[in-house]
Amino acid sequence: MVRAFFFVAGTVAFTLGIAGVLLPLLPATPLFILAAACFARAYRPFHEWMLGHRWLGPMLKEWYQHGSLPYRTKVVAIVTMLVSFGLSILLVVTQPWLQALLAMMALVLAVRLYRIPSRDRPTAPR
Repeated sequence: MVRAFFFVAGTVAFTLGIAGVLLPLLPATPLFILAAACFARAYRPFHEWMLGHRWLGPMLKEWYQHGSLPYRTKVVAIVTMLVSFGLSILLVVTQPWLQALLAMMALVLAVRLYRIPSRDRPTAPR
């Protein structure tokens, strides 16, 4: 029963991750990390396929081994997230309080994502 739950959760996360590659509103990187974690518990062959994948594998291995993300991945994620939030604020949401809430969420998420370490880019001394 637990394996079935993780398999379904992994499948949903993977599917949303694929959609996130095409749609800037969905964050693909965390969805793929979640899918890999679910498949590690539910269906080992798919987990190993993800780790060996040409595009997903390096990012997932970096996350598992070092708790970091490649710098380019972070920058692309932050830019696409800010663009999608900005378009939502300008074109979709009309209430000022909701626009402010979305702007604050975007800022918090961007800072949080930026603070994830990147081994391929040295950090500035504090």
